[in-house]
Amino acid sequence: MTEKLYYNDPFCKTFTATILSCTQEKSGYAVTLDRTAFYPEGGGQPADHGVLGGASVTDTREKDGEILHFCDRPLTPGERVEGTIDWDRRFDFMQQHSGEHIVSGILCGKFHCDNVGFHIGHDLVTIDFNARLTPEDVLEVERLANRYVWEDHPIDISFPSPAQLEALDYRSKKALTGQVRIVAWPGADCCACCGTHVRSSGQVGMIKLVSCQNFREGVRIELAAGGRALDWSNRISRQNTLVSQLLSAKPDATAAAVERMQKELHALHGRVSALEEEDFARKAAQYAGAGDVLLLEPPMSPESLRKLCGAVQAGCGGCCAVFAGEGESYQYAAGCPDRDLRPLCKELNAALNGRGGGKPAFVQGSVQAGAEAIRGFFGGRHPFS
Repeated sequence: MTEKLYYNDPFCKTFTATILSCTQEKSGYAVTLDRTAFYPEGGGQPADHGVLGGASVTDTREKDGEILHFCDRPLTPGERVEGTIDWDRRFDFMQQHSGEHIVSGILCGKFHCDNVGFHIGHDLVTIDFNARLTPEDVLEVERLANRYVWEDHPIDISFPSPAQLEALDYRSKKALTGQVRIVAWPGADCCACCGTHVRSSGQVGMIKLVSCQNFREGVRIELAAGGRALDWSNRISRQNTLVSQLLSAKPDATAAAVERMQKELHALHGRVSALEEEDFARKAAQYAGAGDVLLLEPPMSPESLRKLCGAVQAGCGGCCAVFAGEGESYQYAAGCPDRDLRPLCKELNAALNGRGGGKPAFVQGSVQAGAEAIRGFFGGRHPFS
C-alpha cells in the first residue's frame, strides 16, 4: 500500500520516496513508490502531473491500493527520488473541488435534492442536480456560496468508525465499503470524498455559477472557482468593454444598446425585404411567358434566392434556376411545377463540384464553380432537359 501524503498534507508540493517497481505499459512507465504526494484520478478530480526523479509524470492512477505514476522514461527500483507535483494544476483542482462541495451542500440543503453527477473539466466544473431551478434560485445559491467563502470557514476531514458513519448525516449517503473519508464544510456541506481540498473556504477565493440548463430530470450547472472564476470574469469584462466601445454605450448599458440596435435592424430588414420583393417582381415580369429560365445573380441570402426563384418560376411558364454568388462559389435554387429536378441536380453537383438536393419540384444547393462553368453546363441544350 502506498502512503498517501496528499491526505496528511494536501499542500505538500515536494517529497522524497523510494521506488518499489517500474513496468512498461502502453501509456508509459508505471512507477510505484512507498509514499507519494501525487493524487490519482478519482472522485471527479483529475490526476496530478509533475516530475519524479527527473522523469515527467503524465498520469496518476490507483490500483489495488497502489498509486501508479505514469512516467515518460523508466526509473530504477530501490532508488531514492524526489517528486514535485504540478502545483498550479493541483491547487486549481483543489479550489474547484472545494467550491463544488460548498455549492452542492448549500443547493441540496436548500432545495432538498441530490448531486447526481460531477466533473472537473479543463475550463469549467459541471454539476448535475435532480431538481429544476430558476435563474433566481441559482443567483441565491451563488450569493450564499460566496458569503461562505468570504467567512473563511476551516475544513473538517475525518475517518469515522462504522458506527459513527452509520449515525452521521451526510450528503448522498449510501452503503460504502472500507475506510470512508468524510469531508465537511461546517454549516454548508458534509460528504464522503476521496479528493484533495483547500484548508479553509477563503482559499477558494470566489465562486461563479456560469450557467444553468435543464438536463434530464433536473439541471446541469457550470461552475468556476478561484483562479478560473477570476479568469472567466475578466474575459466577460473584456468582451463587454469591447461591445460598449462598438456601441458607444457605457459598460453597464450594453444590453439596452443592443436592444435598440436590434429594433433598428428589424426595421431596416423590413424595408430591405420590401425593396427586394419589388425588384424580384420586376425581374419576374421580364421573364413572363419566357419558358425555362437560367439566372446568374450577385450573392444573396438563401431565403432571397428561394424567393427570386419562386417569383420567376411562377410567371415564366416553365422551370427556373437561379445561381447567386461570385468567383468560384455559387448557391442555387431551381423550381419546376411538372418535372422531377432531382436527376438534373445530381448531374449538376457531379459536374460543378456541388452538393444539394430537395424534392421533385424544387432543389437547392451550392457549387464550387464560376459563372462560365455554370453557363457551360446548361449551354447548347435546353436548360432542363
